[in-house]
Amino acid sequence: QGQFVESGGGLVQPGGSLRLSCAASGGTFRRYDMTWVRQAPGKGPEWVSSISTGSSYITYSDSVKGRFTISRVNAKNTLYLQMNNLQPEDTALYYCLRGDRETWRLIDRHFWGQGTQVTVSS
Repeated sequence: QGQFVESGGGLVQPGGSLRLSCAASGGTFRRYDMTWVRQAPGKGPEWVSSISTGSSYITYSDSVKGRFTISRVNAKNTLYLQMNNLQPEDTALYYCLRGDRETWRLIDRHFWGQGTQVTVSS
């Protein structure tokens, strides 16, 4: 999985925005598709969005399509998730993982990062 550190979460009111970052260590970031997943309290992990190595192929879950934008800067070993029009149902711990919308599931939970908490509440 490599070493990934998520940041940028916080408390925001409904309709607000946040930009999450995922910093990767090492020099292999550019070789892998990357994915954001989230996990709400008491629920299993939910796939959010994936991006290919060169950013040419991007996919979103229906629940975030039109509101979230995934991007990456390989020169900076960094993955981003711009989240607009946040809603209470977006409240979750957000993780970045190596892989596409299916293969991220192969990453053992032991190798996940700490995640970054997003809380949407008035």
